[in-house]
Amino acid sequence: MTNINSLSIVVPVFNEEDNLPLLFGEINKALSSLDKEWQVIFVDDGSSDNSLQVIRSMGEEHPEVKYIAFAENCGQSAAFKAGFDAATTDVVITIDADLQNDPADIPALLREYERGYTMVIGWRQKRQDTLQKKVASKIGNAIRNKLSRETVKDTGCSLKVMDTKMVQKIPMLTGMHRFLPTLMKMQGATVSEVPVNHRHRQHGESKYGILDRAKATFLDLLAIRWMQSRHFRYSIKDRNL
Repeated sequence: MTNINSLSIVVPVFNEEDNLPLLFGEINKALSSLDKEWQVIFVDDGSSDNSLQVIRSMGEEHPEVKYIAFAENCGQSAAFKAGFDAATTDVVITIDADLQNDPADIPALLREYERGYTMVIGWRQKRQDTLQKKVASKIGNAIRNKLSRETVKDTGCSLKVMDTKMVQKIPMLTGMHRFLPTLMKMQGATVSEVPVNHRHRQHGESKYGILDRAKATFLDLLAIRWMQSRHFRYSIKDRNL
């Protein structure tokens, strides 16, 4: 069993001004009854709307709100990495800012983590997306699993709980946030999947195109395969240090 005393929720943000107060309200509701210290680290990825101003205002009212603001747009992997590096808690939790992930699922993921895993990921059983996105996601998930030798049911779900020290060791290159389960396993993580809710986007627009992401993901898969082929771990029998 693993006891979690503190947690950080890392939220990459790019032009999500209308969703942010709603998201924090739902996170606060989901976590306020837990006997754990928590904070939300919003990472503004060079937003061109009022997202940063909204985050600053929430921070003035709520001490649990922390933020990092990039000078320019760097991408989701960079935003996650900045949040991971800033965390000093037992675990980090990742969640999207678009409200499609449900913060009410976080306690269930934490309970699963405390059973002894070092990573727990959400599995969106009932996707609330267009048919085109559902088909593209299903095909993409199958290809990713095949090429990366994985069995993950839902590689694209952003709702994840991870051991902080372990995830901080991951080499986060552009696009690597899509392969966090594989990268965590390379660090020795034990991974479990938990069914979670999935919702329609309420405000704003999706920040990616299906074809653009497919091209980038294929190149990233080649990088993952190379990393797996060159990865090593060692155990020490004796030392005098």
